[in-house]
Amino acid sequence: MTDCADEAATDSLGACLAESVVEGLVVELNGQLGAGKTRLARAICAGLGIDITQVNSPTFVLLQLYTDGRFPVAHFDTYRLGDTDEFMAIGANEFTASRDWLCLIEWAERVTACLPDDRLRINISATSAKARHFVLSSSGRVSGALLQRIRENNDQSHG
Repeated sequence: MTDCADEAATDSLGACLAESVVEGLVVELNGQLGAGKTRLARAICAGLGIDITQVNSPTFVLLQLYTDGRFPVAHFDTYRLGDTDEFMAIGANEFTASRDWLCLIEWAERVTACLPDDRLRINISATSAKARHFVLSSSGRVSGALLQRIRENNDQSHG
């Protein structure tokens, strides 16, 4: 669990996550509207060297691809999808089953049946207008090792 008092702290958390994530990882970003899913995705992408002016919520296009960073990122927003078939119809499996792409999936709780078993889950809740509470969990060997590394990096950077 991590609490971020403001957007700058969320950006720092995203930078910490970017130090640890690897290609082939699926990251769930779950939370209510306005919780900060896109903000965290943008911060992770910035930490990977991606031009953040390109990183916007893919709510209406469903999928954004960023290839100018340390490795490519597929950024999904499943809020408008009716079911998991629609998720698969946009070619999601091409990215979630790949070892070449980092997948950031906003509203991932809507498509968990389509996701690999080994993934990192981030649940975000707003605790005030600017403050956010993040709960990170893993569901497999690779994501578990990554979560441990993320916690160590976060402990070092936050004293």
